[in-house]
Amino acid sequence: MTLLLTNALLLPCTPSMPVIENGWVQVDGETITATGSGAPPAIPGAETIDLGGDMLMPGMVNPHCHIAMTLFRGLGEDVDDRLYRYVLPMERKFVTPDMVRAGTALGVYEMISSGVTAVADMYYFEAEVGRVIDQAGMRGVVGQTIADFNPPDHKTIDEGFALTEDLVAEFRGHPRVTPSIAPHAPYSTDIAVMNRVARWADDNPHVPVQIHLAEMDSEMEWCAKNHGMRPVEVVEKAGLLRKGLICAHCLHVNESDIEKMAHARVCVAHNARSNAKAGRGIAPVEAMRRAGLPVGIGTDGPMSGNGLDLFSQFGPVTMFQKLLGHSRKPMPVVEVIRMATIEGAKVLGLDDRIGSIEPGKQADLVRIDLSAPRLQPIYDPYATLVYSTLADDVRDVMVAGRWLMRDREVLTLERKKVMRDALQVASAFKAEMQRIDAGA
Repeated sequence: MTLLLTNALLLPCTPSMPVIENGWVQVDGETITATGSGAPPAIPGAETIDLGGDMLMPGMVNPHCHIAMTLFRGLGEDVDDRLYRYVLPMERKFVTPDMVRAGTALGVYEMISSGVTAVADMYYFEAEVGRVIDQAGMRGVVGQTIADFNPPDHKTIDEGFALTEDLVAEFRGHPRVTPSIAPHAPYSTDIAVMNRVARWADDNPHVPVQIHLAEMDSEMEWCAKNHGMRPVEVVEKAGLLRKGLICAHCLHVNESDIEKMAHARVCVAHNARSNAKAGRGIAPVEAMRRAGLPVGIGTDGPMSGNGLDLFSQFGPVTMFQKLLGHSRKPMPVVEVIRMATIEGAKVLGLDDRIGSIEPGKQADLVRIDLSAPRLQPIYDPYATLVYSTLADDVRDVMVAGRWLMRDREVLTLERKKVMRDALQVASAFKAEMQRIDAGA
């Protein structure tokens, strides 16, 4: 079946980042087969959809998330010790396969509704995450977290590796869901575990590796105290600083760290909003990108950044770099959208398949409704996307030639069930918070 999408303000997100007025895209099955401007080709039997001048762009990529933590969203926001007071005890008590399934469904519904078509996740019971992503029709890199702080789904490191093996076995060769291994962070795995991950990755070269890196002052202090090194150096010593490693945050990296990261050809997931909300700092994104590091825009978990759409991230991403540079010039809007699309796809190792609208790539497409008054006039479509567009402006979403949302209705998940399951778990969370606060 051939589909022609016509009369679009087309942002293909190819290297030159062009803007094509009156653009059209031809989709055959899962694949983009042709693009152009003006009159589309006459193809007998093709379905033609006139977009009425709306914007058409690639599906957006979120390279770092903890999706199931939607159920922790808004919990203890003004409590300094909420991690140890609420989150960790509640994770150990409530994080089960059912909870992860409910929280992931809520998050995936939110992402589809906002034009995010691919996500990298790292959490617990990650097979459940992969199954929900598969059901919803999204793309996902699903990372089994491995840590030594008694996480909910494994008591020992051996059990964590066993869960990873099961995850890989279930999703090996899946067209949209990629299994991943995710050592939590240097301070929660230490060198021995990271080295074991590195050796495991050598034997499984097609499995991506994700890690939190150089995120917090306490992490810097731990690495200095225990190893006399910086976090990047600790990961390097463990043999894990390698091509394709997805490094989340990278707030506290200096010139030497960036040089090591670039030499190793790692990738970075930048989480501007969650980092700022926690008061942890501003990542040197411009410096990392100048060194050749691919940097994508992540949301982090919804407990940290609250929202899972990228539109709420765009402003902080560009504004924080402008603050660092004391100028309007750093992080131009076109680069923000590049990071959200083709560069984010590169972070996940998927840029040969997604991230841009060009023949041969998968048809992961997002239609932006431009009818809202706040979106007009449009002088620079990239500026409109970064500074004026909201998640609710996303009208249609397609992944691999399949519509996941039409006219704001998600087609692959049942909204009432998603909300019912999520709120049922949330009621137990609320009761537990009240018990903790009462000192019971």
